[in-house]
Formats: sequence, C-alpha cells, structure tokens
Amino acid sequence: MQLDSRLRFDSLVVGAGNRLGVAAARAVAESPGAVYNPLFIYGGTGLGKTHLLCSVGHLAAALQPQLEIEYLSLDEFVEQLHASVSAGQMDAFSRRYERVGLLLIDDVQFLTGRRETQAELLRLFERMQTAGGQIVLTSDRPPAEIPDVDERLISRLSGGLIVDVTAPDYETRVAILRANCEERQLEFKSGVLEELARFNFNNVRALQGALNRLVAAKAVTAEEEVKPEPPRTPARPTPAERPTGEFESFLSEVTTVVQQQVESWQARLREAVAYWNGEGYRTAVLERALTLTKAPDVAGLLATFTAAVEHLRDLEQKAVEVDRALGSDPVFRDPERMAAAEDLVERALAGETPPGGPSPAFARAAFEVGTSNQLAVHAADAVIASPGVKYNPLLIHGASGVGKTHLLHAIGNALVQARGSRLVVACVHAQQFIDELIASIQGGTIERWRARYRSVDALMIDDVHFVADKERTQEELFLLFNEIVGAGKQVVLTSDQPPAAIPDLEARLRSRFEGGLVVPIQAPDRALREKLFARFLSAAGRESDAHLLTLLGQQPVQSVREIIGVVNRLGAAAHAAGAPLDAKLVRRELGAVTPYAGVPVVTQANDARDPAFMDAEKIVWDWPEVGSRIIEEFR
Repeated sequence: MQLDSRLRFDSLVVGAGNRLGVAAARAVAESPGAVYNPLFIYGGTGLGKTHLLCSVGHLAAALQPQLEIEYLSLDEFVEQLHASVSAGQMDAFSRRYERVGLLLIDDVQFLTGRRETQAELLRLFERMQTAGGQIVLTSDRPPAEIPDVDERLISRLSGGLIVDVTAPDYETRVAILRANCEERQLEFKSGVLEELARFNFNNVRALQGALNRLVAAKAVTAEEEVKPEPPRTPARPTPAERPTGEFESFLSEVTTVVQQQVESWQARLREAVAYWNGEGYRTAVLERALTLTKAPDVAGLLATFTAAVEHLRDLEQKAVEVDRALGSDPVFRDPERMAAAEDLVERALAGETPPGGPSPAFARAAFEVGTSNQLAVHAADAVIASPGVKYNPLLIHGASGVGKTHLLHAIGNALVQARGSRLVVACVHAQQFIDELIASIQGGTIERWRARYRSVDALMIDDVHFVADKERTQEELFLLFNEIVGAGKQVVLTSDQPPAAIPDLEARLRSRFEGGLVVPIQAPDRALREKLFARFLSAAGRESDAHLLTLLGQQPVQSVREIIGVVNRLGAAAHAAGAPLDAKLVRRELGAVTPYAGVPVVTQANDARDPAFMDAEKIVWDWPEVGSRIIEEFR
C-alpha cells in the first residue's frame, strides 16, 4: 500500500487529544528503532491514527532515504501471508519483511482469532526488533483489550509505548476547520467556523463531513444568487505573441531535441535506481553513472546490473537452502559485494556456517537482579564459569516478558567473551529451530542441518515449549541433546512453564530437561521494579529520585516489558508537556496506585519511613484473633 501523500505531519493539527501521540510518532520517525519500539497508537475511528501512521512513514523516508518502509493494513498482511502459504513461498515472505527497516500496520484489532497470523507477527516482530527495525501499529483499542490474542504477542506489543488518540476539543476543532479551509481556499464569514465547532463531534471525519455540507450549502446559495453568463470564446494569440523568425524557431527545436536526448538516459538510470532500491538492492554503481558528463552505454550498464542481481538471487537461494537465516545477509543485496556473497555461499555449502549466535544487545551486566530472579541468575553465573560441568541442562521458566530471553542471550555472550570467538554458541528460538528442520527435510539436506548443530560448543534454545506435539522435531532434539550433553557441552533452555507442565512433551525429553536444573523467574518484586525503573529512566536520559522510584515501584506491572512501556509513556508525556518527569506527572498519567490491603500508598508525608518496613509485599497488617496468636507464640 502506498503512503497517502496528503497525510503528513505538516497537515496534522495538534491538540490535547493527540499531542502525546504526535510527539511519540515524530520521535520514532526521526530515530527508527531507537525509541518506542514498538509504538502502538489506539483510539476511536476517524481520530487521525492513519494520518499519524503515514506521517511517520513520510518523515522517516525524507530523513533516511535508504530506509526500507512497508505500510499496509492488517487485512493486507493476512492476504499476503495466505498467498505465500498457498504458493509455498513462506521463505520469500519472511525474507521480504526481514529487510524492512520501518513496518507500519494499520487496524491490528482484526487480529482477533487469527492464530496463524499472530504467530507469524510474533516471529516477525522478534526478528525485526533484534535487527533494529522499527514497528508502528494502530488499533481502535489497546493491546490488552483485543480479544483472543496470544499473551506473548500482547506482551510484545506492550513493551514499547502505548499512546491513545482522543476526540478533539473545541479549540482543536476550530483549528482543524480553519486548516481545511486554507487548504481548499474556502472563505466563510467571521464566526461561522467557530459556531460549527461548538457541535460536539466525536471524530475528525464527522467534523470534515459537517464542513463539506456547509460548503455544499454555500455553493447552492451562490448559484441561486449569480446568473449564468454566456461562455466566452477564447482569444487567439496575435501574430506579435507567436514566435517569429526562422533562426528563433530553429534554435527552439534544437534546444528541445538536445534536452530530450540528454534527459532520456538520465531518466532511464533514475528509473532503474528507483526500481532496484524498491526491491531492496544497493544501486551505488548506477548512481555514480548519473554524475557522468557524457552519456554512458546505458543499455549495457543496466544489463550488467540486472545480471548481477540475478546471480545474487541465485546465491541467496543456495544459502537459504542451507541456513534460512542467511537470506537476510546484506551481501546478497549489493552487486558490488559479489565476491563476499560467493564466499559466504561456499562456506555455507561446506557446513562452515554455524547457527545464529546470541544477540549482542543482551549483556549480563545489564540484567538487574532481585529476589524474583536471583536463583536463575546464580545458576546462569555458574554455567558461565563452568559450562557443561554444572547445571547441564539449565532450564529457565517464567511468564512472558520477565527476562528469560535476556538471560539466555546474556549467558551466550558471556561464554563467547570469556573464551573468545573460537567458542561456537548457537542461540536460536525454538520456532527457528523447527523451521530450519522443516526446510532441511524439504531440501534433502537433513544431514547438513544435523552437522551444523552438532558442531556447536553450547546450544541455547528460547521458548523450547514450542517443540511440544511436533514429533519429528522432538526426535531430532532428543538425538542432538544426547550428543551435545554427552560431549560435555552446555545446553540452556527457556520455557513459559516447567517441563512437567508442558503438554505433549515426550517423556524422554521431559526427563532430560529435568536432569539438570530447572529454575523459575517470577514477576519483578517491588525492589527489582525500582531498580529497573531507575535503569530505564537513566537510559532514556531522565533523572529520578528515591521518592519517584518508590512511587513507580508500586505500579502493578508484571514484566520487564511493561516497565519499559511505562517509562516510554512517561517520557513521551513529559516531552509533550514540556515538564519534568516527577511524581505529579506520574500520578496524572498512570492514575492512583491501588495499594495492598491495609497498606497506604507512600506519599510525601510518610516516604521517610523505612522502605523495607513499608514494603506492601512483605507485611500483613490484618491479623485475625491477635490474642490467640500471641498465646500460641509464647506457649
């Protein structure tokens, strides 16, 4: 879907109902992937969500011309997904979106009940965010209120910034009406637009519809008052207005022909640059040709470039048959890096390309420790110190968003850092593991796939519960597990539940998962929430004091992603309001914190008390039958 050229920030009227959304959208457009990722904008119909979405795309394209932008509605995404499944081209579908730097999806509320689409979106979001890609979505309701959506996807959507767009107030309605009139060169008597704005329209479309009716009524009135005039015959140009002289005519014709010839080869090259850029390929060699003073052999240049692209596509297909993750390697998008692409394919065919490693974005030092996760962190540190010796396998389980993936990748990064690049650490999501196995079965390369995984020094699989009810995957994982553990190599797994609770997991795998150490990560407690809020506020360049952190620590958030979402929302609200991020702003944006039974919310009056004593999660204030309790204690 093409971005509507009319929907830009310049034509957007900013008011109280959309100020926060506009500020967040601008920040995302100026630094895609660096702030508020994903950005989730919700609100009723006709309030400007699509306008904001297109504005992000236009501004990002203007600031970063090389950025690949994809804008579509959820229905279009579903149609593309179904078409790819029907044509057996899911690999091409996935690779296409892996190259996108800014993904804009409208109307995601239609995810309800579409489990296949939800699973594909979850995988796509994980890959894009890992690669630094930006995601912006719109909906008519917040993520938590979209029915029948996977909890993991809800957690992912809530991990960035969620902003709402509300109905415009009176002043904003007047501004919108005036802006529309200026754009359409309409004039009304003083007070007309202000009177129209007094009607409480629920959305901008209704307001524009009322303006259209007003324009139509004005046109009808004007037609009745003005009598039609007979049509005038257009005057012909006089001889003095026509070009005279043979030399002038000759010069004009020569100039036109020369200009057409000069511009024709440049136009062909510009068209080729635009086309191949749209296909995701680098066109530096064509762009350099545009700077030449004389016309080159355009046909030969374009034929050579097209042949190079076709060769790159063939190389990419060979690489994908070995390792699906290689399909997104940038060497396959640049004809000037042909030698590097051929070398990569040669190494892949020789089995020298191991599975993907841990993401460098997750460091052990950046993982905050509290009572809710200290046992898992202790086990992780023991594995880092002596891989394959203690706690093998290590299985970490917990709800979505509590930090399992971070800790998994942190272990992998720490192992590589401690032992150098010679240590091969495979860190993959279970769905990627399954997809690679299926691709190897289809391509008849199962032995090559097995060799790649058996050559690693440490195997780490995220969300291993995905292998449940997949018989062939469980069989291959069982054999791989035995070989890796038998060779003294480390295995680390994560899951949303302990092995005993994973349905349709084979008993032989369950017993092996439980043969090492199974540790939980729980939702962050109050003390850990304060640490995390302090870290993320500092990373966002925001100052925080003890009172502010105490207030934020009382927020009933259940995951790290929710904490990041709260920090993003508060930062955006402070930026939009031009005010510091303080307790007043927190209370205004997040509302009153619901205290635990019998425990008051910490305020300015009592924040000097011992925070450990005031911890709502460690105190029981209501003791039934206190007298009997005392007798029992001193008996």
